[in-house]
Amino acid sequence: MLASADWQRRAEAHAARADALTAAVRERRERGETHAVEDFLHTYYAWAPGRLRRWHPGLGVELRGAEERVGWAGYRSTGGGVVVDGTAFAARRSATLRQTRDVLAGTLARPAQLGCFGLHEWAMVYRSRPEEIRHSRLPLRLGSAGTDAVVEGHRIRCSHFDAFRFFTPEAEPRNEVHPTREQAPRLEQPGCLHATMDCYRWAMKLSPAVAGETLLDCYELARDVRVLDMRASPYDVSSYGLEPVRIETPEGKTTYAAAQRAFAARAEPLRRTLLAVCDELLALIPA
Repeated sequence: MLASADWQRRAEAHAARADALTAAVRERRERGETHAVEDFLHTYYAWAPGRLRRWHPGLGVELRGAEERVGWAGYRSTGGGVVVDGTAFAARRSATLRQTRDVLAGTLARPAQLGCFGLHEWAMVYRSRPEEIRHSRLPLRLGSAGTDAVVEGHRIRCSHFDAFRFFTPEAEPRNEVHPTREQAPRLEQPGCLHATMDCYRWAMKLSPAVAGETLLDCYELARDVRVLDMRASPYDVSSYGLEPVRIETPEGKTTYAAAQRAFAARAEPLRRTLLAVCDELLALIPA
């Protein structure tokens, strides 16, 4: 149980942190500008920055003096306070809960694979015409021929469906696996940058059952991972003040794998927290 002053302090701190994390995104939107690195979290994951500002206590926490939340989706009155209505959430989102749990549990059960070197981004532009390249305003660091040569000189082992589905037709046969969304519980692994960014996806899907602090931890992790994703990509991101991770070199591969390992370590406790929320919600569904 949280007294009004206590939860309001947490809510205010949460909103201030969210504002700081999304300030640049919101300012660019007001100016009509785009950013190939940072905008990803608000385009691929289609949640407005403002949604991150709303703090939730998570399951099992009663808020005193929060009667206005009775009208919010996912809450109910206890008579003396307000709580997240886990039972109603679980009944309404049972399929999403099971999918999320399976992916999180499957990912946690496997060791991190650190040999992909971010080549998914290279496979997305392999043998592309200039007008087909997603971030067409950014030059390719090695040019088209050099980019294609990197793809052709490496094994491609992308296990993440939402990365693989953007491969060019010419790159698809080069991948050692052909993941589907249904295979995610069997294929996701903690070394994958996109799987780590997806902690933010799962936290959003589980809101308001996830505490606001956990949601922002997942968002901040995804934001940091995205920077590595683009630094290791075939694009020249120097216009954003970013140094490339030259994965085509031994030194670049070492740097990339070390960053993967660090991100996997940051993601593990977040995945475990999200998995625990799934289990708590699923336990509320009648057998």
